[in-house]
Amino acid sequence: MSSSDITHARLLDTADELFYAEGITATGVDKVVARAGVSKPTLYAHFRSKDDLVAAVLERRHAERVATLDAWVRAHADGPRERLLAVFDWLALLHASGEGKRGCAFVNAAAEVAGPGHPARDVARHHKRWMREYLAGLAAEAGFTDPLRLGSDLMLLVDGANARVTVDGDLAAATDARRLAAMIIDAYQPQ
Repeated sequence: MSSSDITHARLLDTADELFYAEGITATGVDKVVARAGVSKPTLYAHFRSKDDLVAAVLERRHAERVATLDAWVRAHADGPRERLLAVFDWLALLHASGEGKRGCAFVNAAAEVAGPGHPARDVARHHKRWMREYLAGLAAEAGFTDPLRLGSDLMLLVDGANARVTVDGDLAAATDARRLAAMIIDAYQPQ
């Protein structure tokens, strides 16, 4: 790994930590560069703007979710119905670990950045679409008659659990969402 790659990763790590813990608008690039131990010109050599840095942080979070969620779900659940519910177990662990203590980074970013054309909003929208499609894919594997609708309904529970964590600090919200998810899943009929 080159020194440029190491600096790039350090900037992403630092910005991710600060943006998530303190908020995007509350965190200026001066704080990011000071914490990362680099200069502003170095930051701007890697990212054209703070907006691009925010988008890059979210893109990396998305890539991590894509790379790890399905493997975790399949390792911790035996059958198709259990895989759908395991998503909520994974979310509960994320919240409990502290990595998700402020809810969903994608929703938080979309709420903070101005304008529908902001690159971070595009990444957040893409991530949420991917997550709905992932849930719908699990529902299709389980043989449900309307997997897209079931995936969308379950996504509302994921987002609701994240909102409760953000607003109330309720780290048990994903467990409550799992209980409701089981009821919703039972209301759908497999093919």
